[in-house]
Order: sequence, then structure tokens, then C-alpha cells
Amino acid sequence: MAQSHSSLFLLLLFLLLVRQTLQQRQQISTVDLNALVAIKKSLRDYSEFFSSWNFTSPDPCSTFAGVTCSLDPSSSSLLRVNSLTLGTGLSDSPGLSGSLSPFISNLTSLAQLLLFAGTVSGPIPPQLGHLNNLRVISLTNNLLSGPIPPTLVALPNLHTLDLSYNQLTGSLPPGLTELTQLKVLILASNRLSAELPHVRAQLLHLDLKKNGFSGRLPSLPSSLRYFSVSENDMWGPINGLESLSELVYLDLSMNRFNGTIPESLFQYRLSSMLLQRNSLSGGIPRSIAVDGVSSYGEGSIVDLSHNTLTGELSPVLAGVESVFLNNNCLVGKVPEEYVTSLSQGTTKTLYLQHNYLSGFPLESGSVLPDSVSLCLSYNCMVPRVGVRACPASAGGQLWRPVYQCSVFKNGTITMGEDRE
Repeated sequence: MAQSHSSLFLLLLFLLLVRQTLQQRQQISTVDLNALVAIKKSLRDYSEFFSSWNFTSPDPCSTFAGVTCSLDPSSSSLLRVNSLTLGTGLSDSPGLSGSLSPFISNLTSLAQLLLFAGTVSGPIPPQLGHLNNLRVISLTNNLLSGPIPPTLVALPNLHTLDLSYNQLTGSLPPGLTELTQLKVLILASNRLSAELPHVRAQLLHLDLKKNGFSGRLPSLPSSLRYFSVSENDMWGPINGLESLSELVYLDLSMNRFNGTIPESLFQYRLSSMLLQRNSLSGGIPRSIAVDGVSSYGEGSIVDLSHNTLTGELSPVLAGVESVFLNNNCLVGKVPEEYVTSLSQGTTKTLYLQHNYLSGFPLESGSVLPDSVSLCLSYNCMVPRVGVRACPASAGGQLWRPVYQCSVFKNGTITMGEDRE
């Protein structure tokens, strides 16, 4: 037994020595080390991020903050940088400033490049297009300017491109939305413009909000789950969204879209459908049958406010947690399903102000939960509930003048039908 324990000890000691020998032999590539030197020189550090970047260290791969390495497939002793994260990412950190060095392109094994929030300025190095192994590029919340380098179209393995919250200009490079491996494209809050190209990449997430894009909606992949072009200058109908059966989040707000809302958008039961402040017309579908779905779910929101929707209010949105239908041209009585949903706490916010609605079927003596926010002001009725929950923007006048309501009531107005 003693001999067995001794043999096991000797074996473990041998393996430990082998491991230490291998670690001593493995060294970072000289090319990569020189690239890291150039990257540090091009950036200014106000957060002590680079304090661990001691170039006399025998093992930068283990000691440099933000640097991870892997073994070069062509060598048993050479380590190559495969992931580079610049900045701490801490909310109280000022981040880095300066510019991005084109020598990043010498890190030819790089698969992931991240830059946390700071004030890094200047262009995105076009040399990034030479890094065929890149899967993730995230350079957000800085002051990067100029166009998106067209060389990025040459990256065959690119999965995620996030350049949001910078000062980028120009149009999308031709071919960017056709990359076969691209799944996430986030370019929000820049100064990009021109019309959007057709999207042939099987994207899951496309966020282009707060730019200057114009024109009609392009063709989009059926794989899309998140889509936002909020706060651009786009126009035309939105019926091109009918095939997006996987869509969960949709934000087309604050553009110039017109025409009717496709029924399919109600059928898919989006957790968020934000279409406010457009020129959408027509009505809301009366009822949509969705197998196995009884509610939009917690946190759901539908905002169709500030459009020109007409007709009677449909009960189809009664299961949504927050519903904004204010500032339209809806008529008739509010369906009982909304009162039930409010009473049960399923719907917590219901804004219907600035329409031509003529009744709210809350039984006398009934009280809605304190958590409910309901606004019925400036309709063709005297609202008896929820007035104090109205936002200040609803205005001080609680109901419409008779002459305005007569257009929708054929001259038969009962302004006090909901009076106590």
C-alpha cells in the first residue's frame, strides 16, 4: 500500500513539473506583444486600467487586464491574444480616451474586441477587416466618428457588431446586412443616414434607433426577434412586417410611417409594440385567436398613441400590462374586458385621453386598485375615475366640447352619460 501511495505521489510530482515546464516554454507572440504596446500608446487611461500592463512581465496573458490568450494551433509554445477588452466597464469610471490603434489588426487570432464606455475618438480602424477570426466587435458609448469601415464586410465569422452611442456618419456599407454569420447588429444613437438596404443576414437583433435613416422599411429576415428604427425619418406602410413570426420587440416610434397596422402584429403577442408618433390609420382588430396564449405577460407594453387610428376600441389589448392609445380618433364605449383587466391588476396602465370615446363601463361603487394608472380625459364623456392618474400632458380640460364630439356621434351627444 505504501508503495502504491509513493508511486502516485511521484506521478503527480512528474505531471506538475511537466506543466510548469510547458508554462515556462509558452510565451506570447512577439507580434502580439508589440501590438499591445502600440494599443496602449494610442490610448489615455484615467481609470488605472493599464496599471497591470507591465511589459517586463514574463506572462502578459495571465497578468494583463482585459487580455486572454490561447495556444497558436501551429505551435505548442506560442500564445496568441484571442480576446481584448479595453476599459473597466465600471459605472463610476471615466473610461479611456485617445484613439484606436490600427495595430490591433496585428492580433490575427483575435476573436473578440470590446471597448467600454469612455471618450475614445477618431475613426474605427479599417484594418479590423483583416481579422478573419473576429466574432464580436463591441465599441460602444464613445466618440468614434467617420463611416463604418466597409472592410468589416470581409469578416466571415462576425456574429455581433455593436457600434452604438458614438458619432458615426454615412450609410451602411453594402454587404454588411448580408453577412452569413451575423446575428446581432446594434448601431443605435449615431448619425448614420440614407436608406436601409435589404437585410439578408439571419439576424436575431437589429437596433438602428436614433439615427437619420430614411425611406421605406427594407425586407427583413423571419428570424428577427428584436427590431428598432425609432427616431429616424422613415416613412411608408409597415405591412412588410407580416412575416416576422418570431418578433418579440418592435419599435417604429417617432417616424412617418402610414397606412394600417397589420393584424399579424397583434396575433404574435409582442411583449413590446411601440408605434407611437407616426401617421398610422385604420382600426385595431376586433379579436385575434392565439392558441395557448391568454395574456401578453408581465412587463408587456403596446403604445399606439399619437396616430390617427379610428373606429371602436377593440378588446384585443386587454391583457397588456401598459396600453397607450391616447391622441387618436377612437370612438364608442371602452370594452368591459379592459375594466376586468384593470380590476384584476393585469393591466396597470391604460391611457385613452384625447379620443372620442363615449363611455367607460365601471359599475357604480367599484374601485380600481391603487396600482392602476388610468386616464380618460378629453373624450366625449365626463370621466368619473382615474382623472388624478392622468399625466400633465393630458391637459386641463376633462372632456371635449359638444361640437367636436358631434362629428362622431351624428348629432346625438350625451356629455353627461357617465355622471354620478
